[in-house]
Amino acid sequence: MPTAKTLPAPDDVAAPPADAKKTASGLAMKVLVPGKGDHPGPEDKVSVHYTGWTTDGKMFDSSVVRGEPTSFRVNGVIKGWTEGLQLMSKGEKARLWIPAQLAYGEHPRPGMPAGMLVFDVELLDFTPAPKPPAVPPDVKAAPANATKTASGLAYRVLQKGTGTKHPTAESRVKVHYSGWTTDGKMFDSSVVRGEPASFRLNGVIKGWTEGVQLMVEGEKTRFWIPGNLAYGDNPRPGAPAGTLVFDIELLAIE
Repeated sequence: MPTAKTLPAPDDVAAPPADAKKTASGLAMKVLVPGKGDHPGPEDKVSVHYTGWTTDGKMFDSSVVRGEPTSFRVNGVIKGWTEGLQLMSKGEKARLWIPAQLAYGEHPRPGMPAGMLVFDVELLDFTPAPKPPAVPPDVKAAPANATKTASGLAYRVLQKGTGTKHPTAESRVKVHYSGWTTDGKMFDSSVVRGEPASFRLNGVIKGWTEGVQLMVEGEKTRFWIPGNLAYGDNPRPGAPAGTLVFDIELLAIE
């Protein structure tokens, strides 16, 4: 008999049944309780109840047992969840059979379940992500009224600040920001995530270290950061290349 801290495994935990829908990625899904309305997007924040089992019926995690729903961004979890949640609507409860390559793998780090995982997921609610900010009209190059420093950094104040103190290179700051390449492609944004970023100024790219020290609290500034002050013209995989444009709002010097 299951204890108070476990929930019994579904009868079909070993493999998805014939009536489960399969996607091109290998994810299998069966709706247990239909929902209504729109589907969440990859940047949306969801609130869910869930229970997870390995295919031999062992429960390894459950928000239901803990008695507390879990909240997170759809694209901040394993691939099988990111895909599956976008197929669900509010109030829906579904069973997901997630193959290893969409979960933690066949040989995950210690403490994580291996192989195919089975989840019962109930989408309680979701909050749409903030809309991405518009691409700056001057994203291609710094305009004539931008100030340029000896390093090659260019900037223009968009909103005057309310503070009087500037951070130092050793300061920890809290900011909201969005970044674009000069062809107008946004590659990162704390605004879209809905969460400000905090970091030490001496721990980021050179253009940020220099530029944010020119700001005061409450100020919003646009920076044109050349490649040699960013990630370079041939950066590591996944990092943007060349000149980058950032809108940065200094929320606080911590």
